[in-house]
Amino acid sequence: MTRETINIGGASGFWGEASHATGQLLTHPDLDFLIFDYLAEITMSIMARARMKDPARGYAVDFVSDVMTSNIAAIAERGVRVLSNAGGVNPQACADALRDVVEAAGVSLKIAVVTGDDLLARAGDFADAQEMFDGGAFPDAGKIASINAYLGAFPIAAALEAGADIVITGRCADSALALAACIHSFGWRADDVDRLAAGSLAGHLLECGPQSTGGNFTDWREAGNIADIGYPIAEVSADGVMELTKPEGTSGTVTRASVGEQMLYEIGDPGAYVLPDVVCDFTGVRLEPSGESRVRISDAKGRPPTGFYKVSSTFMDGFRAGNLFYFNGVGARNKARAFVEAGLERARRKLSQSGAPDYRETSIQTFGGRPGESDYEEITVKAAVRHDDARAVGLFLKELIGGALATPPGLHFFTAAGRPKPSPVVRLFSFLVASDKVPVAVALDGTDLGYVPPEIPVEDGECYGAGVPDAPDAPDADGEALVTCRLEDLAWARSGDKGDAANIGVIARRPELMAWIWRALDEKTLAATFQPWLKGKVERFYLPGTHAMNILMHGALGGGGIASLLNDPQGKSYAQVLLSVPVDVPERLVEASQGDAV
Repeated sequence: MTRETINIGGASGFWGEASHATGQLLTHPDLDFLIFDYLAEITMSIMARARMKDPARGYAVDFVSDVMTSNIAAIAERGVRVLSNAGGVNPQACADALRDVVEAAGVSLKIAVVTGDDLLARAGDFADAQEMFDGGAFPDAGKIASINAYLGAFPIAAALEAGADIVITGRCADSALALAACIHSFGWRADDVDRLAAGSLAGHLLECGPQSTGGNFTDWREAGNIADIGYPIAEVSADGVMELTKPEGTSGTVTRASVGEQMLYEIGDPGAYVLPDVVCDFTGVRLEPSGESRVRISDAKGRPPTGFYKVSSTFMDGFRAGNLFYFNGVGARNKARAFVEAGLERARRKLSQSGAPDYRETSIQTFGGRPGESDYEEITVKAAVRHDDARAVGLFLKELIGGALATPPGLHFFTAAGRPKPSPVVRLFSFLVASDKVPVAVALDGTDLGYVPPEIPVEDGECYGAGVPDAPDAPDADGEALVTCRLEDLAWARSGDKGDAANIGVIARRPELMAWIWRALDEKTLAATFQPWLKGKVERFYLPGTHAMNILMHGALGGGGIASLLNDPQGKSYAQVLLSVPVDVPERLVEASQGDAV
């Protein structure tokens, strides 16, 4: 029997998320599902190394030992079903550990496991694969740490249909957890593409926990005491329309702005957000206040999927290390750079003497303390290097610290147990594989269900960019005088990463401001604003439904993740840079937008 409405709580957005969210969401009287998203490319490589050391590891251990152990009795009593990718690279071990928790608690819960995403044993099959973003060659097999396909929602839904109370997966699309709950509850088919897109949007709004409810929000003060911030709940209807809210008695804020920022977060082309089960078009999505701490979300559209899974491989690519130091006084930036460059010169001299190659990459970044009325500064300097040999990285750290008495004045730093150590650089290699070449299995309490994937229609031809609306019409001031404002006075914005590309979503505080913002944030201005980091092209996408734009800057993160030496390798701070950019608009629009945060 299908349902009319379900309530899905988003309890985790990354491995390390605060564990109190589960208990908080369980206070919601109508909760049906809890989803826990733990995985990122970096996380997969960390888990892969853990499994190499111990075959019983390689999953999100604290999901079992902390979150589920503390809440398993309440989950069983309430009949709430749990869906999680906490299995990482070892979902079976995660399920086995969870069964021990269930047994110890004296409750009866059925646990299903979805496998098939781990393709590491087939590394040799992909020798001819090209990196899907830059066309690079497949890495050397001896350096590969993990290879995982992003599976879709239908295997998870099949586990629920078989009676699973808890479903553990390895790598799947983050949004697939919530979509699976919808497919199971509403009987959605593989060709219900608009509904699948809506369910995927529900998952996308839940997958980062409180980022929909006031976390990481431009107008962050509206969230109140963030120690008590509420985690998101999506009330999804069978037609795909949903309302986002949070538990009563919690802080945070749920507005079209907070929800809109999360909708644009890390999606690339909003007209062709490609997922395993559907290609989503969010350009016409409407966000409307529907009550206190409630936003109604509608009009997501979908197209058939591509017939391919995205596969993310992580591989070892040398070593890196860095350190933070502080300088103060007049000309502190010059002092800091002289200090780091001296250490680098000494290290390079020794490398040359030993016949070793130079560093593959170096980074010197300074932050803070811009001079005001005087030339006095207080700044932080970050110094980092990358090399194929860990000893060369360690040499730089030694020479840097070793010159602390021969430095310009003003050097100081927090004393720790010792200097940093070289760490492996884990680089991401993404490629595509036909979905019918990735056999998926679903087992319930150890019994294979003989899962057969549904017949899924495939997009005929190139789907990317097919849904991109035209840019907004050029604004007309009609002879009005213009005033210059910071973007933050006119818009909300949030940024993140897509591999080595940075994504910034910008939402106009009032619809009529979008044309002016679009004009101001052209490709040339964006390239100049992010010039120190940007190495590739800039793309802009218009979303008329939310009066928003999404910006994608390729090659802006120094390789991204822990392959990068940048201080912000995931672009989390890039929106804050952009919000200070000047925008010229008619004065009447500025006055009308003051205080508009609904």
